[in-house]
Amino acid sequence: MSVAKYAGQLADAFYAYAVAVNRSLTSNPSANIRNGSMILKNMGMTFEGVGGGDVIVDPDSTRTSVITLVGLNSSKLPQTYGRLIINNQSIEFEALYDDEYYDIWNGRQRPKAKPICGFLGNQCPANFVRDYLAFVAILAVFLLAAVGAAVGGVFFAIRQKQKEIERQDELWHVDIGHLQTIPKKNFEERILQSKSEASQRSFVSGPSTSTKLTAESRNETSRFIFYLFQNEIVAANKHDARPHLTVEERTQLRQPILSHSLVATFFETSEFEVFLNFHFSSISLISRIWKYCSRGSLADVIERSSMQMDSFFMFSLIRDIANGIAFIHSSILNCHGYLSSRSCLIDDRWQVKISDFGISSIREFDKLSKERMLWNAPEILRDETIERSQESDIYSFGIISSEIITRTSAFDMENRKEKPEEIIYQLKKGGFNAIRPSLLVDESLEINPALLHLIRDCWTEKPSERPSIDQVKSLLKGMNDGKKGNLMDHVFNMLETYASNLEEEVSERTKELVEEQKKSDVLLYRMLPKTVAEKLKSGIAIEPETFELVTIFFSDVVQFTNLAGKCTPLQVVQLLNDLYTIFDSIIEQHDVYKVRRNCFFKTKSSCLDGYLCVSGLPHRNGNEHIRHIARMALGFLSSLSQFRISHMPNERINLRIGINCGSVVAGVVGLTMPRYCLFGDAVNTAKLPFYEKEKFRFSAGRIHVSSEANRLLTQVVGGFRTEERGEVLIKGKGVMETYWLLEENGGVRPVLKKERQNSPSSIARSVTPS
Repeated sequence: MSVAKYAGQLADAFYAYAVAVNRSLTSNPSANIRNGSMILKNMGMTFEGVGGGDVIVDPDSTRTSVITLVGLNSSKLPQTYGRLIINNQSIEFEALYDDEYYDIWNGRQRPKAKPICGFLGNQCPANFVRDYLAFVAILAVFLLAAVGAAVGGVFFAIRQKQKEIERQDELWHVDIGHLQTIPKKNFEERILQSKSEASQRSFVSGPSTSTKLTAESRNETSRFIFYLFQNEIVAANKHDARPHLTVEERTQLRQPILSHSLVATFFETSEFEVFLNFHFSSISLISRIWKYCSRGSLADVIERSSMQMDSFFMFSLIRDIANGIAFIHSSILNCHGYLSSRSCLIDDRWQVKISDFGISSIREFDKLSKERMLWNAPEILRDETIERSQESDIYSFGIISSEIITRTSAFDMENRKEKPEEIIYQLKKGGFNAIRPSLLVDESLEINPALLHLIRDCWTEKPSERPSIDQVKSLLKGMNDGKKGNLMDHVFNMLETYASNLEEEVSERTKELVEEQKKSDVLLYRMLPKTVAEKLKSGIAIEPETFELVTIFFSDVVQFTNLAGKCTPLQVVQLLNDLYTIFDSIIEQHDVYKVRRNCFFKTKSSCLDGYLCVSGLPHRNGNEHIRHIARMALGFLSSLSQFRISHMPNERINLRIGINCGSVVAGVVGLTMPRYCLFGDAVNTAKLPFYEKEKFRFSAGRIHVSSEANRLLTQVVGGFRTEERGEVLIKGKGVMETYWLLEENGGVRPVLKKERQNSPSSIARSVTPS
């Protein structure tokens, strides 16, 4: 038999009604069973219902509903998780679990109170992606591209940073293969070229007596190797350190003060020598490369005693060094640490360039000589492990300044009896009167006393009492008295004054040189023909040359042996000098070259004198050579009429003259005392008739002419009168037809004509031009 759906609830209702009626009748048996109000007052009760569970009825006859929440646990078994108690006043939930998310909900998440699309599935929200697919696609592509660009930009920035680091590393690092070894010959030429360029801008510069001379003698020293880098001479400073540079040191090397990137900007106007780079040799040693400075270091300049430095010059050098130290102290380097006058280089513009700075860890491996330690501060000398500081640089600056104003080396070691070791010992000892360099300044220099006080403050014993570099610069600026001129302007002013004085001196010396040159040329032209002498002066070799037709003149003094026997040697010299002075003046009036004149003793009882001239060489003058020789010969005889021997006024000088025409060979003979000599049979023909014994005495005062010379005189050039002498037997030549030259037509006859007319040859017939 089936039971109705609500039979249980009906049974519970009738049961509650029956209990309420029973209570009403119990409390009032006479009560009316139909009294509903009385029955309602007795309806409050709790009992187990037919369907299970308690049935609770409020006193107001309302049933309190209890809903049990049952579910499957993790073991798939039913489990009561809580109860809902519902009445007219409230709804209460009695939880039978500890944690809702862990004990009830699968996935630790409570379901939504209402589904997204509603309970019926008709309230779903709009799909943005589906409705705006094109826009979403474009936005997605854009976002993807932006993300890709951002990622690429990050990678690009990282790569560029790496490249920049590599580029900056290249600025201070140079492979040994990029440095060219300079051959000794080329190295000396480049050094001389560098000096020449520097000397054009200076008048007081000379070669260095230490560093530069060493550089010229060899291209490697104990501390430096000289290379050619980018067509410039550089000096590689060798170090004993191994190339284990830390990241911090490499970062320091990339700074502009140490890299090559600011060579064309900062270093053009700074007080620093250009620090190019390091190079690593095959044995893993580090070398620092510096540009070669033509004037060397400040120590080299001071060592040159001829160096001219006035007070302004000194002040400018000190100021340059202070500016350089100030820049180092304000840079990543913080301090120099090894400052000395040898690390202050001078360029060709007289600008101080500080070098030898940077990477102290490398310098720690270098062994300083005792001389180089004279610039170290006392606290460094006492404990070399102490880190070098800006205060130690100030001390070194004071030592360098004392070198400049006294123009001596540090502590003037050249003039001291103490050795460097003794000086260093006294520096370590210290004390109130610690040893310091002398500040005795030349009285001719106008040094500001405040500068001397500043130097003393810089080398004070306590580092804390030394002024900072900014204070030093401020004090130096106050000492300048508002002057704004730089060192180059000052040097140019000195150069102008020097140039003016030098120009006057050069002008005077040039005049003297020209006069001496003229004297030398005159003497040379007396020894050699002018054209030949000019070629020899130009270094042109003089080859022997053949002249087809020239005229040779030869003469000697008649009875010169007897005449010389009556004179002392000095009187002979005086006699010939007077005579030949007259002859030389006559020669100058004609195109004639005097080959030689001889005076020699043939035997103990005789001496001969000879005078040889020629025309037609080395300058060819056509046929005019015979005319010049003939006129000169007539002039010689004419000049004897008024010539008197100073110590024998009653004695007369007479000549024998021979003229011949022919071919000769001429050339320069000898190196120590070169002479222009003639060779050829024509020369002997001009002289031999004088030694023909039979008619020797008849040739005195006469001009002997060969047949060829006579032909030229009478038939070619004309204007001269001759006469036949007749045939003459001449040794080595046989019989020769000869002539006498009488005079030039229209001219003056020779002085000794009367003697000629009384001679046996006067019967010879006269020959006149046809």
